[in-house]
Amino acid sequence: MIGLSMTAYRDRDLEDFRKWAEAVKLSGFEGVEIVSEWPHFLSGENVSLFQSIAEEFGLKVTVHAPFSDLNIASFNERIRKTSLKILEDTISLASQLGALVVTVHPGHCSPVSRKYRSKYIDIHRKSLRAVAHMSEEYGIPVGVENMPKFPILDAQTPGRLALLVNGIDIGVTFDVGHLNTTTRSFEVFLKTFGDRIVEVHIHDNSGKADEHLTPGEGTVPWEGILKKLPGVPWVMEVGGIEEGKRGLVFIKSIHR
Repeated sequence: MIGLSMTAYRDRDLEDFRKWAEAVKLSGFEGVEIVSEWPHFLSGENVSLFQSIAEEFGLKVTVHAPFSDLNIASFNERIRKTSLKILEDTISLASQLGALVVTVHPGHCSPVSRKYRSKYIDIHRKSLRAVAHMSEEYGIPVGVENMPKFPILDAQTPGRLALLVNGIDIGVTFDVGHLNTTTRSFEVFLKTFGDRIVEVHIHDNSGKADEHLTPGEGTVPWEGILKKLPGVPWVMEVGGIEEGKRGLVFIKSIHR
């Protein structure tokens, strides 16, 4: 399944979501990823809207959980628990939607976590074990996503992500574009996580920043990667429908 992320949905309300979903379907995509972020968080008020439109056009659904302002690795217990509660609410709603997978971001660093690194890892893994329990409870795979090059972000390399998730029954979301901004060790990532990969995010960049360009318009070595990616949901994260169309043509020209 190749889906299109709601990063390509530019309106601040959901009035035109049906029209957008129809365009996604007509463009050749098989699904959509609902990005639960401002200004359209996935909620009890709109879950039926997303569900009915996806069913109308025969689109499969994945969900990207909220990430702005959340930190599951926070030393502040109230922030950590609130972040986990928001993730649990999202995973529950995703289960109601019949979503194939939920992607979550790992926690991120702060001045105190840089000073007390061992404690930070303990807190981080405690939270990831809680998310793994949510995945089991609500019956939906959850993938922890590798992050792009940016000072406070964690899990920027395969080794660092492995340190966080090893020994925890939780999946991994492989963001190809993110890895292109850090180590570019694509084969190492695939070898390290293998069957743990539950979703793949596809977009391109210059290798210097997380630009979310159309595949083929940056420096990601797609010809060497696409045929090695696992048969899990692939989601294209670009800025609009037209970019999605170009990306889909490009991907299909390589991965037949």
